[in-house]
Formats: sequence, C-alpha cells, structure tokens
Amino acid sequence: MPTVKVRNLKNEEVGDFDLSDVVFGAELNEALIHTAVKAFLANARQGTVGTKTRGDVSGSGRKLWKQKGTGRARIASIRSPLWKGGGNAHGPQSRDWSQPIPKKMRRGALRSALSERLREGNLIVVDKFSFGQPKTKDFIAALGALGFGDSKTLIVDALDNDNLLLAARNVKRAKVVGSSGVNIYDVLYHEKLVLSRRAAEQIGRALDPQRTSGPAGEMEAEAGSAETEEAA
Repeated sequence: MPTVKVRNLKNEEVGDFDLSDVVFGAELNEALIHTAVKAFLANARQGTVGTKTRGDVSGSGRKLWKQKGTGRARIASIRSPLWKGGGNAHGPQSRDWSQPIPKKMRRGALRSALSERLREGNLIVVDKFSFGQPKTKDFIAALGALGFGDSKTLIVDALDNDNLLLAARNVKRAKVVGSSGVNIYDVLYHEKLVLSRRAAEQIGRALDPQRTSGPAGEMEAEAGSAETEEAA
C-alpha cells in the first residue's frame, strides 16, 4: 500500500497517509490511457457545425429560362451552388463525434495515470487547503512553497472551499476540481497533482474496483454529499 507524507501549505510534514493500493498502485497501461484520452477529447467536440445545401436555402424551384436557344448556360434552379445565395456543395454537416468507452476502461485508465503520477513524485497530499481570504497571492505562495510554482498543477479538493476557488481562478497554470470531477485528460495535461486528504480518500473509494456499488451514477453518488460534478 503506497504511503505518502501529508504536508501543509508551508510544505511541512504533518503526518502519513495510506493511499489505496488498487487505485494508486496500478501498473502503467499506455494503450488504455491512450484510448481513454481519445474518447474524452472526442466526447468534448460539439459537432454542431452545419452548412445549408441547395435543399435548405430559400428560392424558387422554377427553371429561369429555357434549356436551349438563349445562348446562355443551361440552369436548373437558382438554389444551385453555382449561384450567389445558392446552397453549399459538400460543406461540413453536424454529426455526433462521441466515442463510447466502457466505464471500467475509463476508470482503469484513470487509476493507471494517477499511479504513474505518484511514481514520478508529482503527486502530493496536503492536509487541507485553508485560506483566510480569497487572495490569489496567497494561493501562488502556497504553490511556490510546495515546489509547484512554475508547473501546471491540478488541485483536487471539496468544491465548497470558496476561498480556494476564488483564489485560484485567475491562475492560468492551475485548475481546481472536486474529487468526482477528476478526468484522464486533466491528470495528463497537468504536470503536478495536489490532493487534499479528504479528496484522496474519496478518489480511493470511488475508483476501487472491488467496492460495492449501486445502479447508475456510482462515482457521482460516492461524492454526492460534498460535490456535484460529473466523474471522469
């Protein structure tokens, strides 16, 4: 079972914490992570683009002049793509880009990515994120004390921590999410991962493959009392 040092925002050790072995001790599976990232990015595409074809634009359907004898090119309809105001030929159309992926695969990829971040030494657990005021400079100072000042950092804590959310929202290299909002893309995109003790416990329970779960909504229900985000 992986054991990490729990730190405070001054980077002082305040205790030890045992992480879930099945969640933070999983083997690296690059193929599974690649599949999960592709599905995540594909599901984020809206696919709402669409151009009007000759059947969508307005205009009469009558033949403007006779086929022969005028000396002009033959024409069938003013809605033809050859005419100004006509339809668009072969333009992009709306479509569904989503790529369904089994929940077990999605969670397995997340376990693999979290475990690799821990092995790299880029995952730390802090006791709690407590700021007296929502000051951005205090948040930046805390990241600097933890050694993550110049790195892209993902902070995972309860979403009811208003001071943390307000202090971090203008820092481009940092992102704050709830434990049920952790996804594979954020874990890979951000170089560093900072978990509160509470968030580490919730992630360990939610991603445990051996836990007993109810019907749909499993990971959401796990953190439902504290967070309301969708699980990755």
